[in-house]
Amino acid sequence: MTDLERQRLDALLSAHPVLTDLGRRFSAAGHELVLVGGPVRDALLGRVVHDLDFATSASPDAIENVLTGWADATWDVGREFGTIGARKGSDQLEITTYRTDEYDPATRKPVVAFGDTLDGDLSRRDFTINAMGLRLPSGEFVDLFGGLDDLADRRLRTPVTAEQSFSDDPLRMMRAARFTAQLAVAPTDDVIAAMTQMAERLDIVSAERIRDELSKLLLADFPVAGLRILVETGLADRMLPELPALILERDEHHRHKDVYEHSLTVLEQAIDLEARLDERPDLIVRLAALLHDIGKPATRRFQSDGTVTFHHHDVVGAKLARKRLRALRYPNDVVDSVSKLVELHLRFHGYGTGQWTDSAVRRYVRDAGDELERLHILTRADSTTRNQKKALRLQRTYDDLERRIGQLAQQEELNAIRPDLDGNQIMQILGVGPGRVVGEAYRFLLDLRMDRGPLGEESAAEALRAWWAARD
Repeated sequence: MTDLERQRLDALLSAHPVLTDLGRRFSAAGHELVLVGGPVRDALLGRVVHDLDFATSASPDAIENVLTGWADATWDVGREFGTIGARKGSDQLEITTYRTDEYDPATRKPVVAFGDTLDGDLSRRDFTINAMGLRLPSGEFVDLFGGLDDLADRRLRTPVTAEQSFSDDPLRMMRAARFTAQLAVAPTDDVIAAMTQMAERLDIVSAERIRDELSKLLLADFPVAGLRILVETGLADRMLPELPALILERDEHHRHKDVYEHSLTVLEQAIDLEARLDERPDLIVRLAALLHDIGKPATRRFQSDGTVTFHHHDVVGAKLARKRLRALRYPNDVVDSVSKLVELHLRFHGYGTGQWTDSAVRRYVRDAGDELERLHILTRADSTTRNQKKALRLQRTYDDLERRIGQLAQQEELNAIRPDLDGNQIMQILGVGPGRVVGEAYRFLLDLRMDRGPLGEESAAEALRAWWAARD
């Protein structure tokens, strides 16, 4: 261990006095306590440490006894897995009894067996860089499987054989891709081989756990690196088959882009543009960027002149995105937002050289709704042409569209476009009660508002009467 690495571990102990304090309490009660996994790894990398994870020789009941009167709050939702959660000041703690676990081949749930040694506990962890520990309260560094060297070499290995590790918990194969995306590490050849050979084992893992790993991967600093591993090992075929399906065989004249590589580039460019929204990664933007062209394989047609078309791939892609995200148990708001962005991602290209009418601009804003800013990002990111003149022209055209949206928004409050008359006024003017005709009249007035801008109540009422008379 280098002096810098020891200094970083000591800094972790200083920044979180709770570590030494809690270690003394467990030692006084006759139990071992070790800080393990992510907190130790991140401290060694110089990253910010948030949640604190511990392993201990104490049983869940004994853990609770030690925490009583010391922790500000405790919870036992993970008791069946040996885990007791606690909060002390601003620190969140998870303390887990030494254990071994594996998947029952016939179920989707891990089988947990408590262990009695730190060596055994560390050996069942996913990767060597997560199998390092810090004994408490002494601060002694524990590294039984060469995790520190692997961390220095940016190498991702398993403490036991990769086959055994992934058999114990198949989700670890996705974690390999996620850590590649988060930490810029590279899985060893045996890890990649095991992932490829055992990809079908992912089928026993719940959709929710897969979703959470995919989200963490996408929100990482280098998601494309992780996605490539999912595709190359065949894991994506099991949980996101629409992604490898984008690897279309190119036509002999090379008249269409590599859709898979294009999609990964769009994702990278969208990430670069995220600062428009917030400094934090945006899952919806990243999902939409990755999935925006998944309708292309189903809509690809070769024309007699050798050209390739993908007509309506935006509409088809939106349906496919909705279906896949639902299968992965994403929340409805995420599903709706991503699907809308996929469906609208081509809308800008109807803008041409900037000749849209005010009506078309209003409809663009109305259809995008709350996703307008994300649509700006996706549309700009979707330009991957190497033709600098074309790229600059697209950028200037979109700049013009955003400028016009801003001007109209100031004039008309575009984000809250409504007809000039509400439902009660419609019924009063037409002399009708609630029913289908009121909805039809409302839509007529909304279209009129889109086409002509604000009319005022008097002009809108006159137009409504004329529309009503024409129906008779």
